[in-house]
Amino acid sequence: MSNRTKIAIGGVVAGLILLHWIPLWVFFLIIVGIPVAAYLALDPSQRRRLRRVSRRQIGR
Repeated sequence: MSNRTKIAIGGVVAGLILLHWIPLWVFFLIIVGIPVAAYLALDPSQRRRLRRVSRRQIGR
């Protein structure tokens, strides 16, 4: 099992545990807020590179 798979499984387990302890709207706010905050933390040049790579991979 690869490290990425282990991290993904750990994230799912942590998410299921959090779902029982916090309200549903807070859970969704965390799920959406973390990727948005990470994207906004990038420099403009890093954002451009990320968009360019994403578009190229769609056509594969």
